[in-house]
Amino acid sequence: MRILVVGSGGREHALCWKIAASPLCDKLYCAPGNAGIAADAECVAIGAEDIEGLVAFAKKAAIDFVVIGPEGPLVKGLADRLEAVGVATFGPSAAAAALEGSKGFMKDIAAKYQIPTARYARFTDAAAAKDFAKTFTPPIVIKADGLASGKGVIICGSLAEAEAEIDAMLKEKKFGNASAEIVVEEFLDGEELSFFALIDGTHALPLVSAQDHKRVGDGDTGPNTGGMGAYSPAPVATKEVETAIMDRIIRPTVAGMAAEDRPFKGVLFAGIMVTKDGPKLIEFNVRFGDPETQVIMLRMKSDLLPALMAARDGTLHNFDLRWFDETALVVVMAAQGYPEKPQTGTVIRSLDAAAKVEGVTVFHAGTRRNTQGEIEASGGRVLGISATAKSFEEARARAYRAVDALDWPGGFCRRDIGWRAIDRA
Repeated sequence: MRILVVGSGGREHALCWKIAASPLCDKLYCAPGNAGIAADAECVAIGAEDIEGLVAFAKKAAIDFVVIGPEGPLVKGLADRLEAVGVATFGPSAAAAALEGSKGFMKDIAAKYQIPTARYARFTDAAAAKDFAKTFTPPIVIKADGLASGKGVIICGSLAEAEAEIDAMLKEKKFGNASAEIVVEEFLDGEELSFFALIDGTHALPLVSAQDHKRVGDGDTGPNTGGMGAYSPAPVATKEVETAIMDRIIRPTVAGMAAEDRPFKGVLFAGIMVTKDGPKLIEFNVRFGDPETQVIMLRMKSDLLPALMAARDGTLHNFDLRWFDETALVVVMAAQGYPEKPQTGTVIRSLDAAAKVEGVTVFHAGTRRNTQGEIEASGGRVLGISATAKSFEEARARAYRAVDALDWPGGFCRRDIGWRAIDRA
C-alpha cells in the first residue's frame, strides 16, 4: 500500500515510525513532515491544511490510504474531500469533527446523551456570561468555542479573573473567530487522564491509557502547553475506571453521534477527569494526542495499519490489539521561550548519542535541516525523548539519560514527568 500521513509534529513522527514497520506499507509519504520524519517517510512540502493540495497529491501519487494527524484539516473537511475522490482515509468527517471544532457542540452532545461532564452554558454576550460565572465557586473555566491551537481553555482563580477573560474572548476577540462564542463551566477536581478509542461509526476499541503533563513547569506550574510529557499506562486508569469511561462516555457518544447523523470514524480522544464521583468528560479531541501517541505507539505490539483501516471500513467489531507489558514515557524538549515566544533556529547536536541510550526512541516534533545540513528547532515543542522499560522508574531514568546526552542549550524540559505515578507507588 501507498500511505500518506498528514502533519508535522511528534504525533505524526510516531505514527510514521509505526506505519513504516507494517508489512502492508510499500511507500510512505508525510505532508509536510519534519527532519526526523524524513528517516521514515518521504516528506512532501504541502501544508497540513492545504486541502486542495493534499487531495491533488493523493490522486497524483496513487495513494491507497491517508492518515490525518492534526485537528485543523479534519474540521476543515479533508477526510470528506479525500473520500469524495475515492481515497480511503482515517479520520472523521467535518460533521463528526465538530466534537473538537466546537466545544459548545461537544457539551450539548454530552448533555443530550447524559454523558457525565461539568455544568456549563454557552454565550456570545459578555454580560450574560458574567452572570452565569457568578453561580460558581472559583476556579471557573472559560473556553473559546473554536480551535485555538490548544490555548483556548483558561482556568480562572477568581471571579474577577473570569470576568476579565470573558471580556478578552468575547469583546477583544482574543482568539479571533474561535472566541466569537464561549463556554463557561465549572472546574472539575480530580486526576486527569487521556483515554483513546478507535471508532468505526458503531463500535469502539479502547487503546491503552496515558497521562499527559500540560503545564510548562515542574510541579505543574506556569501556563498550559500542548503537552510537556506523557506516560503509559496511567495508574489512575484502573479496570473499573476504564469500564466506566467506555460504558458512560465513549459508547453513548458513538451512539449519539450516529443518531445525530454524524457517525464518528477515526480515533476519539477523551480528556477525562477522574473525580470522587467517577470519571467525567472534560473535552473530546478527534485525533491522536501529542505527546500521548508517542508512548502508545511504543507500547503497541500489533500492526497499527490494519486497525486504522478497520476503523475506516466499519469492521472493528472483530478486531483486537496486542500490547507490550512495559511502561513507556516521553519527555518533551521545547525551545527556550515556549509557549509564549519559542526561539527557533537553534542547532540541536548529539541526537545520535541520545538515540543510543538503551530503550530510547527520539521522535521529532518541530525540527528542520538548515542549509548546512544540521538539525535545528523550527517550533515550540521540538523533540519527544521517549523510552520503554519493564519498570516505570527505569523508563524515566532512560529518558532523562537521553535528554542529558543532547547538546542543545536552546532547549529545555520538565524534570518531573511521571510524578503522579511516583507519588502513587
